[in-house]
Amino acid sequence: MAQRRHHRPAADPGTPYAQALAAFDERVRLIAPDQWGAPTPCADWSVRDLVNHLTGEQLWTPELLMGATVSEVGGRFDGDVLGSDPVAAWAGAAAAAREAFAVPGATGLTVHLSFGDVSGQYYLDQLTTDLAIHAWDLAAGIGRRTRLPAELVDFALGEITGYGDLSGSGLFDPPLPAPDDAGPQTRLLALTGRRDHP
Repeated sequence: MAQRRHHRPAADPGTPYAQALAAFDERVRLIAPDQWGAPTPCADWSVRDLVNHLTGEQLWTPELLMGATVSEVGGRFDGDVLGSDPVAAWAGAAAAAREAFAVPGATGLTVHLSFGDVSGQYYLDQLTTDLAIHAWDLAAGIGRRTRLPAELVDFALGEITGYGDLSGSGLFDPPLPAPDDAGPQTRLLALTGRRDHP
């Protein structure tokens, strides 16, 4: 994946990461009480499972930015991290992750991921892309606001394209064909095995 250098702190409202957090947060707050068990485009994941996954990712962020390894964190964030108030659990995890990336120099740190060491910037870009795609999954699952911010879509599309051939990676479903005249969001979703819809 291409290394990007943002001129503003990662937590600045105008950065892709902040935009992705905001997009996912907006959709979490639209979940109706009877929708937490609803299916999503992610196979075997309900709305609650999806929010739990993204909440867990944000909980890992401060730990990894402080230099912890995957084995050191262990199973601390395995299983259900949402508890009885999923929205509050998500909001707290997102705020902590945003604050961790707001620390000067965070994107230049070495982060120990399961497949090797990467820069904080690489980790940030990976988190941003995952949030963007799953924001659409959540929106599709609850039937609300499936149109993502254009700048965020462009960023994620650039990242996904930079990954190269994703087949067999397990990161996303196999890509689907997209019309030649498809817009950026449709192309982004097709690359991750999703069909765009209004």
